Amino acid sequence: MRYEILLAPQAVLDLKLLPARERAAVRDAMDLHLRHEPTRASRCRIKRLQGLSKPEHRLRIGDVRVSYDVTDGSVEILAVILKSSAGRWLQEEGERQ
Repeated sequence: MRYEILLAPQAVLDLKLLPARERAAVRDAMDLHLRHEPTRASRCRIKRLQGLSKPEHRLRIGDVRVSYDVTDGSVEILAVILKSSAGRWLQEEGERQ
């Protein structure tokens, strides 16, 4: 099944703030990993976040983290953040179960 990738307004702004090379790497990784199997957890790339109802998953691309939710046929990208800011962002924006 092919998933549609939707970007939240905050994610669009986050992407624009990244340097062009990182932005291209993030877009390529989102297309590669989230287009067909966005919930397939792996040791190094995709992780299901524990204790949170939103965001449900995280994709790691170097020092960039992509937080996202999966719904019927679509992947909603909530934020594209640097590793150093990811913990703070999850505490402020994440919704606990």
